[in-house]
Amino acid sequence: QVQLVESGGGLVEPGGSLRLSCAASGFVFRSYAMGWYRQAPGKELELVAIGSSGGSTEYADSIKGRFTFSRDNAKNMVYLQMNSLKSEDTAVYYCNARGSFIYWGKGTLVTVSS
Repeated sequence: QVQLVESGGGLVEPGGSLRLSCAASGFVFRSYAMGWYRQAPGKELELVAIGSSGGSTEYADSIKGRFTFSRDNAKNMVYLQMNSLKSEDTAVYYCNARGSFIYWGKGTLVTVSS
């Protein structure tokens, strides 16, 4: 059974940091591109960061220099280190796996507010 389970969301003040984690199971993790997407209230789903199976990473312009994507193929884990958080980063963050199939986690809520 395929599972993507996100954790690490919560309430943080502007300028703060959070680290999201995604635990993957049930598929050949190392063969899949892994990504983080987010959906803010009233807005469409948008790509935040994606890491290919080959090791390259791409980021949305809105978070470049503030967020860092990483993956651990030995542990089947994906991370998103988020620094210098802004109110506009408030969203539900989803873990995504893309390969022979596409899988989604259920999401974790990040709220940036004072």
